[in-house]
Amino acid sequence: MILVLAGTQEGRITAELLQQSGFMVKVSTVTGYGAELLKKQGVNNLLTGQLDEQALIRQLRDGIELLVDATHPFAVIGSKTAIAAANEVGIPYLRLERPRESLPQDPLVIYVESLEESLMAAHNLGKKVWFSTLGGKNMRLLYEAAKGFGARLVVRVLPERQSLNTCFELDIKPSEIIALQGPCSLEVNKALYGQYGAEVVLTKDSGSAGGVKEKVQAAIELGIPIIVWQRPKITYPLMVNTPGEVLAYAKENLGGSLCKRE
Repeated sequence: MILVLAGTQEGRITAELLQQSGFMVKVSTVTGYGAELLKKQGVNNLLTGQLDEQALIRQLRDGIELLVDATHPFAVIGSKTAIAAANEVGIPYLRLERPRESLPQDPLVIYVESLEESLMAAHNLGKKVWFSTLGGKNMRLLYEAAKGFGARLVVRVLPERQSLNTCFELDIKPSEIIALQGPCSLEVNKALYGQYGAEVVLTKDSGSAGGVKEKVQAAIELGIPIIVWQRPKITYPLMVNTPGEVLAYAKENLGGSLCKRE
């Protein structure tokens, strides 16, 4: 059996592809929203919720022969946990990571290495309307920073309960919440920036699946500075970039009959 840590669109596609190709698949997703998307794709052997290292080790010891890490490029703790758990159990770890986008070198595009650098860059620009596409996980720090610097915060988040609950807990106004499943086109990004009066955009290099190129280009065309949080640097034991490459690895290395349905 293959365990897929499916924190991304490509992770869900991979799980579906492996299952359709005859492999027994178990899928772990942190949110109920991710689980619902997987169910719509016909993937029903699901684990929902965060797995710490010991919980993941227990899962791996229950007949798992390959761990596919398709978590978000910024889910550093999740990936490090997965690598350690696979090493402990002695099974292959395969990282599926969406390719990086080639982003422009432009005076309006500011590249940073951390969330803290993103927040300080926004403050140093002196802008008072922050438009964030950093997602729900960093919401509290983002909100506190914007509040402390006297900036209005507009957040674009996934339309799922956890992110929206965080917004409500922080008393972010409904008029400053955009619940939207991306990626969005250049035109949609420009319309959103304009509609909400964005003075600076905060985003991260989440690749084509995250629509980062369109976010950046929209900001440039509108003359709005955009701060891009670059991907963390992790050394993976083995990495591929597409669901098809995961399938090819499984076919070549898992011997077929051990992981196929009877």
